[in-house]
Amino acid sequence: MQLEDHVTTLGSHLKSRFGARVRKLSLHVGFTCPNRDGTLGRGGCTFCSVRSFNEDDPGASIGEQLVKGRARTARAERYLAYFQAYTSTYAEVEELRRLYEEALAQADIVGLCVGTRPDCVPDAVLEILAGYRERGYEVWLELGLQSAHEATLALINRGHGFAAYADAVTRAYRYGVPVCTHLILGLPGETPAMMLDTHRQVLGCGVAGIKLHPLMIVKGARMAAHYARGGLQPLAQEAYVETAAELIRRTPREVIFHRVTATARPPTLIAPDWCRTRWSAAQALCAELARDGGQGSYLKGA
Repeated sequence: MQLEDHVTTLGSHLKSRFGARVRKLSLHVGFTCPNRDGTLGRGGCTFCSVRSFNEDDPGASIGEQLVKGRARTARAERYLAYFQAYTSTYAEVEELRRLYEEALAQADIVGLCVGTRPDCVPDAVLEILAGYRERGYEVWLELGLQSAHEATLALINRGHGFAAYADAVTRAYRYGVPVCTHLILGLPGETPAMMLDTHRQVLGCGVAGIKLHPLMIVKGARMAAHYARGGLQPLAQEAYVETAAELIRRTPREVIFHRVTATARPPTLIAPDWCRTRWSAAQALCAELARDGGQGSYLKGA
């Protein structure tokens, strides 16, 4: 049973476009975040620890990191350079251009994924990304939203509201730059109905991609202390799969899912234990979608 049988995945999209298997290579180039450096706040979002998604040395060159990334990524012929750590548009425009160009200079790099905050996307950056699209590269602007609910955004210390996200998406599409939106399922105080409402609002903005992941408690995140005091319980795998499947069924087939679950390794991962491996959740999600309908099936029956 393959996820691609039920979901429009980034992998299937890229293989269709390039005729080969394409994988992301994560980069950590020393960016910071306005929610950490004092511009908006300090300490960052309560769920965030950069070590949970990238362990590379930010002092290593882009070329060195790409070499290591290729060695860790099996069965790929081409790659996307993924500027993942922290806020990857939070620097002077010419510095950003230099970093992006350094990655694209590699012969097997066919595009960029740039992860950032909705309130850190100036038009000058969108112009750069649009230029790479015009040159034939695959380009994605990945916006960390997590939730559309203002109370949740304040609770997790995002430092922006939904309006900043809606504005960033509107301007990105004005430049022809597709947006992938990150959503966390299981944030404190959120019900499945609230998660569905976030999804509805995101689709209403015209998003081209979605990345779903469960709330994970990771070492170094401020939320870890809350969890240790017994004040927070992450979703069980069954609950996550049920909600994620419902979101997928309510998503048009043309929207591309960059991810439907996530993992972290101990000792970085504190909870939930099922996030140690992606296969059990992915297989459970496949079974759920096979039984009750895959991506877009809710829309067909509505």
